[in-house]
Amino acid sequence: MRIATARAWYRIARLDDGVTHICEPYIKPFYRCNIWHIRGRDRDLLFDTGMGVVSLRGQVAHLAGRPLIAVASHTHFDHIGGHHEFAERAVHPAEAAILVAPDRRATLAERFVSDEIFTCLPPGNYGSKRYTVLPAPATRLIEDGDVIDLGDRHFVVMHLPGHSPGCIALWEAKTGILFSGDVVYDGPLVDDCYHSDVEAYVASMEKLRDLPVHVVHGGHFPSFGAARFRALIDEYLAGKRRPGCPAEVSSPTRSG
Repeated sequence: MRIATARAWYRIARLDDGVTHICEPYIKPFYRCNIWHIRGRDRDLLFDTGMGVVSLRGQVAHLAGRPLIAVASHTHFDHIGGHHEFAERAVHPAEAAILVAPDRRATLAERFVSDEIFTCLPPGNYGSKRYTVLPAPATRLIEDGDVIDLGDRHFVVMHLPGHSPGCIALWEAKTGILFSGDVVYDGPLVDDCYHSDVEAYVASMEKLRDLPVHVVHGGHFPSFGAARFRALIDEYLAGKRRPGCPAEVSSPTRSG
């Protein structure tokens, strides 16, 4: 398999409302995390940091030079690999211990990371069997209802367990923007990880269902609007509630 260069590892797209989308194009779509950067007046917010196989801060220039808080939507390997590069790090208490000791089992790297998830391998001395996330203990624990204040922008933390115990989303009521992490995105949702909870997932979807979203930026796959948001939630709820449907209905395996 070909090896990519560090310079080409990240793809960057500036969107509306001061949001920048960052992704790792050489990771196959089902495993590719969306990294979201939000510019604020006083400081910036980074929601998830990808696999960490190439320095995020080193290759994405606008992440340096300003105060920035890196927030973990949850602690699976594809979302927290670059957290150690940032001085301020936030996570829900239910998964704080994983940021302290992100071993291959706890982050799902042991189960999912192989050369097959790439279209080009990362540069340097990368090896899938050696891959691990570096420790990045949280400097702030965030609970449901907490606010992340960027000066001119304010994001409310929503605790939405199910995919994992500490899954969160960030909601900005002023713009109707929801950063939904792996709770809901436009692709097969995963509720069969070692610490998933289908009953909690259903409750989280019900909590989200009537949120007046304008646009949803998920943890994977393209962003979408309000109609698709409700359709995805309704599809999940219908699938988990149909008569005779066991709680452990299988989903396509992805780290998330």
